[in-house]
Amino acid sequence: MNKPCDPLMVSPWSSAENDHRALRDTLGAFVTGVTVVTALDPDGRAIGLTVNSFNTVSLDPPLVLWSLSLASPSLEAFRAASHFAVNVLAADQQALSERFARRNSDKFAGIDWREGLGGAPLLSGCCAVLECRNEAQHAGGDHLILIGRVEGCSRQDKAPLVFHGGRYRALPD
Repeated sequence: MNKPCDPLMVSPWSSAENDHRALRDTLGAFVTGVTVVTALDPDGRAIGLTVNSFNTVSLDPPLVLWSLSLASPSLEAFRAASHFAVNVLAADQQALSERFARRNSDKFAGIDWREGLGGAPLLSGCCAVLECRNEAQHAGGDHLILIGRVEGCSRQDKAPLVFHGGRYRALPD
């Protein structure tokens, strides 16, 4: 027998500030993987940032998507990049996630990476990497949705880094 939703769990929105907090908290109930999306900027410098808005779009053709805030300093570089890489972080890469979530000048200093398609940096030690051609971009509220055509991928048998309820989590064995 189906049970209706618990009406006590529904909270009405009363202000824009409460709306955003309630929405963030509610979305935080969805477990996501943690990725670092990388590319080259127009000057050929490596750029990257931590992203958990990654998702599959299609297997045929092979398409994935992620979104980037319109306020991001990297917006124009990702918009212009011919390729980007989605580096799916392994459970032991929380420090790498935190590094790429900060706005510092050289996130790549001292880390191991190699050049992928279109020059997009491929980070070492990830549980999966998808190399994508920048296929399409769509407005999505306060974000830009970037769709990539997967041109190459690889994976290792490693546990992924996951995020839930505003913090990193470990999957049970």
